Amino acid sequence: MSTKPRSELVDETFEVLDESNVPKHPSKPIPFLSAMNEILTNATSAIGAVALFVNVLIIFISIIWRYALNEPLDWAEEIARALMVTIVFLGAATSMKRGRHLGVDLFLAWLPSYARAYIAHGSRWILFAVSAGLFLSSIDLISASLAQTTSTGLPQAIFAIPVFLGAVVMTTVALEHALQAKAKHVIISLLGVGVLSLIGFTFLKSMPVGVSGPGFLMLSCFVLGVVAGVPIAFTLAISAMVFFIANPNLPFVFFSQQVSAGVDNFVLLSVPFFLLAGGAMEVNGMSSRLVELIVRCMGRFRGGLNIAIVVAMAFFSGISGSKTADIAAVGGVLMPAIRRARQSSADAVGLFAASAVMAETIPPCVNMIIMGFVANLSIGALFIAGIVPAICILTLLLVAAVVFGKRINIEHAYPVRTPNKQLFLGAGVGIIMLLMIGRGVMAGVATATEISAVAVIYALVVGRLVFRELTIKATVKLFVDTAALSGMLMFIVAAATSLSYGLTMEMIPQNIAASLVTVGHNYGTWVFLIVSIVMVTIFGAVLEGAPALIIFAPILVPIAVQLGFNALHYAIVLLLAMGLGLFSPPIGLGLYSTCAICGVEMKHVIRPMFKYLIIVAIGLLIVAFVPALTVWLPKAMGYNF
Repeated sequence: MSTKPRSELVDETFEVLDESNVPKHPSKPIPFLSAMNEILTNATSAIGAVALFVNVLIIFISIIWRYALNEPLDWAEEIARALMVTIVFLGAATSMKRGRHLGVDLFLAWLPSYARAYIAHGSRWILFAVSAGLFLSSIDLISASLAQTTSTGLPQAIFAIPVFLGAVVMTTVALEHALQAKAKHVIISLLGVGVLSLIGFTFLKSMPVGVSGPGFLMLSCFVLGVVAGVPIAFTLAISAMVFFIANPNLPFVFFSQQVSAGVDNFVLLSVPFFLLAGGAMEVNGMSSRLVELIVRCMGRFRGGLNIAIVVAMAFFSGISGSKTADIAAVGGVLMPAIRRARQSSADAVGLFAASAVMAETIPPCVNMIIMGFVANLSIGALFIAGIVPAICILTLLLVAAVVFGKRINIEHAYPVRTPNKQLFLGAGVGIIMLLMIGRGVMAGVATATEISAVAVIYALVVGRLVFRELTIKATVKLFVDTAALSGMLMFIVAAATSLSYGLTMEMIPQNIAASLVTVGHNYGTWVFLIVSIVMVTIFGAVLEGAPALIIFAPILVPIAVQLGFNALHYAIVLLLAMGLGLFSPPIGLGLYSTCAICGVEMKHVIRPMFKYLIIVAIGLLIVAFVPALTVWLPKAMGYNF
């Protein structure tokens, strides 16, 4: 059985995902740049880890201060937000060096190998262009912030300096990667990017009246970035950056300002905190113990391993919040058992992906936090609203697990068994954390961010004192890896926010909103619901989950409310639709990661997965057309909406 911690498994996943479009270490490194970038990214990883550690302490101390002395720490939130910006941009730089930014190379695979090589290398120049643009824009951002202070008297520059530092490191790393190839690939790909830029700005000068040049270039960059396999964060960022460059009415400082504003929010702190808490619980061996316990309990029944997949995914989704991390935690320890029991690996991968869709509404899912943030909904209410829909789809998947599963011999799955005491101890610790998170949210004793900080402290203490597996070295690595992972995930959010600003300036959301309102009024509210489900499913596959929510949730939720839908119910439907796209073939980024983690090619997964996708889609429609499944529990818990 695999004993690798989640961070290593997730890291390996990103390497597989980005095999064709993220820079690799070539045979001819550039000594000066390589040495300098090694020093710089060691610094960014260390500073990011320290920022994450200090942030946890600040939030935890502020909770104690408020309850013990009945007095808030006014400066704590601003410091925490500044540290969040630090984690994101330094973590993004670290992830770039490691080659971990997510992208889809499906369209590249359709091209001849010689063309694919040049286009893939062209994406390296896009990474360099975005990083250099962010660097130049952040210089003006720092200049503008030097004379300003925050509401508590802190220098405003604490929010701008991390953007600048991260951009500097990303620029040097991207340049190193762009130059590390055969000379003809470097030169021809650079010329290709240059020619495309020249063509674009030539069109800008000759656009007919009534056509927005900046908007046209922005959307063109987005389409080309997706097709060329550019990592999704940089596809979004280059689209936004070109818009700011092409629009003479907007100063270029707006680019870095909007990217920074996308993650400068106290609510989003819960994302790295929940990732950290989940990572700590998995490093201390809880994941392997719990999965083995579930298999040994369920394995005696028909479809026992399938049941274990669904139940384990539901359980771990209630701890870490990241679906990729959950699949890495469960898949990393369960796939070897599935192979030893001679079960179909492809079928198991399909069920993993379908279970991940179900888990999109199990708190504390990262996308639920982002949904609450962008749609201005109570995250606590959203957490509670997602529980019954998740149980509904969970039940359908459990039925499918039994129907399509087989009996196994547990002795084959686990020839060497862990002592029962350790298994029940691991399960007990995890259940306590779930109760802590759930009780904290339902009772309203603290915000989601504060609860996540308490969960981190609990996980670290338990890992150190109870399991004695979370050593100092393992703890340091946990903080370093989580800071890098958080930076990679949240940089997508930052870039999507910047693109969303450009779309708003072009009135695209407003036009979509007007069209959808017309659909709702002319054809009925339920037709609007179906149209929005289809739209979000498609864009969830193309964009990755968070950008799809950031761009479409602020448009769709107010329209749904205007047409008579409950905001919480509609938000949960969007989350499930986004998850369905994210984990669906052929381009769902979540399915790519699932296949990579489990070591199965996607072409073998599509057919056995189809039945599970149909079941999830049926569950989604049940949730969509029976609003009571979503809203009754929040109402029973006293939430007013």
